[in-house]
Amino acid sequence: MIAYVTVGADDMVSAERFYSAFLPALGYGLETYHGDLSYVPPAQPGQKPTSPGFYVKPPFDGGLISSGNGSMVAFEASSQIQVRELHAAALAAGGSDEGQPGFRASYGSHFYVGYLRDPHRNKVALFCDNPDEAGRDD
Repeated sequence: MIAYVTVGADDMVSAERFYSAFLPALGYGLETYHGDLSYVPPAQPGQKPTSPGFYVKPPFDGGLISSGNGSMVAFEASSQIQVRELHAAALAAGGSDEGQPGFRASYGSHFYVGYLRDPHRNKVALFCDNPDEAGRDD
């Protein structure tokens, strides 16, 4: 099981604006520690979170940030409408479009996804795969 994912950022203000535009709507709470951003799923008292945490930090080696070619973090939304709303919110918060929300021929008929780049060029996907909603071939 994945415990957490970390992406690099050199401007924490723009990173917080971008990620806070959609992660709270997916159930993540924001905690800050020494200027780093920690988005963590809720947990019951005395229990561990059920989903991976997501962290935004400057590189530990003090070097320049760079986005990984082929690296991507995907967050699951509850509906196609939520994918569209959160994609738009992330764009308004400083992200750039890497693929408008919609169906892709190379994925299953209900896999609905939108792609973004955060202000530091990290690639992010917002998706849902809900068989109760209209699919690509419906």
